[in-house]
Amino acid sequence: MNSQIRTYLFTVSAILLLGGAVLYLTQWFVAPYLFAVGAAGITVCYLTESVVGLDFRQKRLHRFNVLSGLLMIAASAFMFKGKMEWVILLAISAIFQTYVAFVGGKGKNNS
Repeated sequence: MNSQIRTYLFTVSAILLLGGAVLYLTQWFVAPYLFAVGAAGITVCYLTESVVGLDFRQKRLHRFNVLSGLLMIAASAFMFKGKMEWVILLAISAIFQTYVAFVGGKGKNNS
């Protein structure tokens, strides 16, 4: 997938994910669908990212991102069932993504 398309897809998916999470508080029936589409888009972006040429540490961080995306998809399943466990899965996913954002910035480009 083209880098520019991946960036656009990630941005739109993140907005849908955030919108779905916020609108869930209002009990609007569309909120789980927005959240699920956003989670799927973010996961697709993570899964199509190339790992060729990355060192072991960067590949590990990439696996954290993939796991984070899968946790968001699982959170959307709990959201459809009306269970509040989706909040816990989303929080774990956010912790993984925050970790990758801070540690991953010290990659091959900055050394």
